Amino acid sequence: MKIKLLLVALVTVLNASAQNYDSYFIGNTTDASSTPIGGVVLMGGATEEDEAMKWFLNRADGGDVVVLRASGADGYNDYLYNQLGVTVNSVETIVFNDASASNEAYIQQKISQAEAIWFAGGDQWTYHTYWQGTPVETAINQAINNGAVVGGTSAGMAILGGYRFTAENGTVTSPTALANPYDNNVTIGSTAFIMSNSYLEQTITDTHYDNPDRKGRHLTFLARILTDSGIEANGIACDEYTAVCIDENGLARVFGQHPTYDDNAYFIRPNCELADPSPETCTSGSPLTWNHNGAAAKVYAVKGTLTGTNTFDLSDWQTGVGGEWQDWSVANGTLNEAVGAAPSCIASLLEKEISLSILPNPSRDFIQIQASDKVHTACIYSVSGKQVQAIYDAANSINISSLSEGTYWLEVNFENGLALREKFVVMR
Repeated sequence: MKIKLLLVALVTVLNASAQNYDSYFIGNTTDASSTPIGGVVLMGGATEEDEAMKWFLNRADGGDVVVLRASGADGYNDYLYNQLGVTVNSVETIVFNDASASNEAYIQQKISQAEAIWFAGGDQWTYHTYWQGTPVETAINQAINNGAVVGGTSAGMAILGGYRFTAENGTVTSPTALANPYDNNVTIGSTAFIMSNSYLEQTITDTHYDNPDRKGRHLTFLARILTDSGIEANGIACDEYTAVCIDENGLARVFGQHPTYDDNAYFIRPNCELADPSPETCTSGSPLTWNHNGAAAKVYAVKGTLTGTNTFDLSDWQTGVGGEWQDWSVANGTLNEAVGAAPSCIASLLEKEISLSILPNPSRDFIQIQASDKVHTACIYSVSGKQVQAIYDAANSINISSLSEGTYWLEVNFENGLALREKFVVMR
C-alpha cells in the first residue's frame, strides 16, 4: 500500500508540472466518508502552533485535508499527515501557478470533497485575484457549507474575514496608515469571498501583530469601515506563533506558548457604550483621530496557551476568560493604549436572544425574513454601505428581482428598537 500511494503522489506531480498547478498527495486515494464539525483557525504567521493544528485536524473527523497555496510546495503534507498524531484520510497540497487553475475541474472536485481546507501564507492579493468570483471560490464555500473546517496562516488568515486587508497595492505600515487613513496602500475588501464563519462576517483580521507592530493600521482599517459604510466592524488579530480557534458556537480559544513566550491574540470592537463611535477625523490626507476620551475601541487581549483554555465569545463580543480589557484610541495619528474595563453593552445581550435568518440564501427573486421578534421595517444595503432598497412591510416576502447579482446586507429594525443585519447573496 505504501508503494502504491507514493507512486500516485509522484504521478500527480509530474502530470501537473506542465499545467497551471502542482499537486502533492499523501494518504488514501479513496475519498473519505466522514462528518466534519466545522470551525475556523486563524493563525498569526511564522511557524504553525501545533495544538491549534491538532484542533483543526480533529474537527475534520478523519477526512481529507486540502492545502491551497500560490507558492511553495509540499511542506504541509508530512506535518499534517504524520507528525501531529491525528489520523486523517489524506493530505493534498495544490499550488496554483496562475489564475487559470481555478477553472480546473480536478481542483474544484478535490476542494468540494474536502473535510478540511488550509490556506498557506503568501500574498493575499494573489489569493483574491486567483480565486475570487471563480469556481474555486464556489467549491471552497460549498465545502464550508458541508461542514468542512477551514483555517489559514498569515495571508491565509487575512482572507477569512468578511472584511479584508487585500494588500492590492502592497503592504502598509501602522505609521503610514495612521498618518493618512486613505493612503493608496490602505486597501479594504468587502466583496463576498471566503464565507468561513457567520461570526466573522463583520470582522477584519490582521496578522504578524508583534513583528512588526500592526495595531495602528488595524485600528485604521476599522475606522475606515465605520466611516465609509457605517458598519461597526470588529477586529481579530494574532501575534506570530499564536492561533485563534473558533467553534460552531462562536467560542474562540487562543493557542500559543505563554508563559514561555509572549503570545497574544486581540479581539477589537468599536466602543459599544458610545452613542456614536465614529472617528472624529478620518479623511484623506489627514492623520486619523479616533479618540473618544481615550476609549474609541474596546480590546480584549488574551494570552495564547498550549491548552487553549483562554477564550473569547464571538456570539456577544464581551464575554472573555483569562484575558484583560484595554482601551485603544488614536489622537492625531498617534496610537494610545491603556488598561480598560469590560464594556457594558446591553443591546448586544438582547440581540443575542433574537434570531434572524434569510431564506432562501442565496436567492434569485424573493427572500423571506425569519425572526424570533416582531419586525418593524427593513432596508437592503450594498456591501459598501449604500442603501439600495427600503422595505416597509417586512413581514411579507421581499421582492429582490431588481437587484444585481452579488452580496448584500439586510438590516431589520424590530419593534423593540433593536436592529440586526444579515448578509445574503443574489444569484442570477
